[in-house]
Amino acid sequence: MTDPILVVPGMLERLLAAVATRGDLAHLALLAWALAASFFALLLLREAAQASRRFDAFVRELARFNRRFSGDDR
Repeated sequence: MTDPILVVPGMLERLLAAVATRGDLAHLALLAWALAASFFALLLLREAAQASRRFDAFVRELARFNRRFSGDDR
């Protein structure tokens, strides 16, 4: 059985050779762009969700403060 670590570089070389001979470099660039754009979109979505949770916690604390000092003890 061959060592998987040694197989991977050979596979990468064959893949790069196939891309270079067929001229699919533009497709690889497009794939890399799409993956990067998707990754950044997921990061932005995660940040927006965290900001929403922080804002919700702020509004809850503000409501609790207002209830405490308005005489409405709940």
